[in-house]
Amino acid sequence: MKTSSLKRIANKYTQTSLILRILIGMAIGVVLALTVPEFTGIKILGDLFVGALKAIAPLLVCLLIMSSLAQTKEGHNGNMKTVVILYMFSTVMGAIVAVAGSFLFPLKITLADAVQQEAPKGVVEVLENLLLKIVANPIDALVNANYLGVLAWAVILGIVLKKATPGTKQMLSDASDAVSQAVRWIINLAPFGILGLVYSAITENGLSIFTEYGKLLALLIGCMLFIYFVTNPLLVFLCIRQNPFSLILKCLKDSAITAFFTRSSAANIPVNMKICEELELDKNTYSVTIPLGATINMNGAAITITVMTLAAAHTMGIEVSFPTAIILSLLATLSACGASGVAGGS
Repeated sequence: MKTSSLKRIANKYTQTSLILRILIGMAIGVVLALTVPEFTGIKILGDLFVGALKAIAPLLVCLLIMSSLAQTKEGHNGNMKTVVILYMFSTVMGAIVAVAGSFLFPLKITLADAVQQEAPKGVVEVLENLLLKIVANPIDALVNANYLGVLAWAVILGIVLKKATPGTKQMLSDASDAVSQAVRWIINLAPFGILGLVYSAITENGLSIFTEYGKLLALLIGCMLFIYFVTNPLLVFLCIRQNPFSLILKCLKDSAITAFFTRSSAANIPVNMKICEELELDKNTYSVTIPLGATINMNGAAITITVMTLAAAHTMGIEVSFPTAIILSLLATLSACGASGVAGGS
């Protein structure tokens, strides 16, 4: 009797819209933070959620890319060149939009005590660090969520495994499917994780966090909405020569909102793969471009890093020219490549 009741509850939970569940989780987190702030154990829900995403995302990216490349037919390049160019261009557009928004609406924020850390001494050192990440030990790259290293070794091993036996390729495919399913389970538990995150934020900072950072949040979301509803549709139209908004709205409903609330593009990979399957796209292409985009398509990171950095600069009274701000934004985004794929990485 108890088992059937639990099954009914579980079915009702999974059948309810994830966005609605997340909103309910946020509301419960606010109520609990205001009524029982001494129950600090609730915070662990947020820590478990973020920890699970950070743990599984590198393995997911690695297995998906290895499996896809290993099973790609000879001579099939799947418009990869076009996709990579679009990723790079969207990152540049994200930086430009964020810089423009920050100059039009300069904000000041309360800064915590500075952390003493040695900064890179120039562009050469930044590029050197990036190259060293690429050739990092593959096991170390997985453990430390070094996405550049994960991507590089996944591509190399995937290409090598093209000549593997069908059994080996099937094993890789089964492993990637299993990890994808694990990620779907974690995303289904997002409402509990976000409940813990909201509870933690309010108990540590009070309700002032909503008023003090409300304008900053509005600027961040405003820049992201401009990218989503202006520049992205323009790019889609230039590629397909059709009205892009039916596709844009489908992706917004099925993917973008989920990615926004879970704060993880890498964990949203299975959601995006399902959308591509529904659209009957070429699996040889999207099984590589979706994981790749989740880790190095950095327009969201460019917006976050740029807006936060320029807000800090305005607070400190540091003058930064518009062209310099764009260059610094792109460099910072490139330096953080891969980090934005995990929750809170940017």
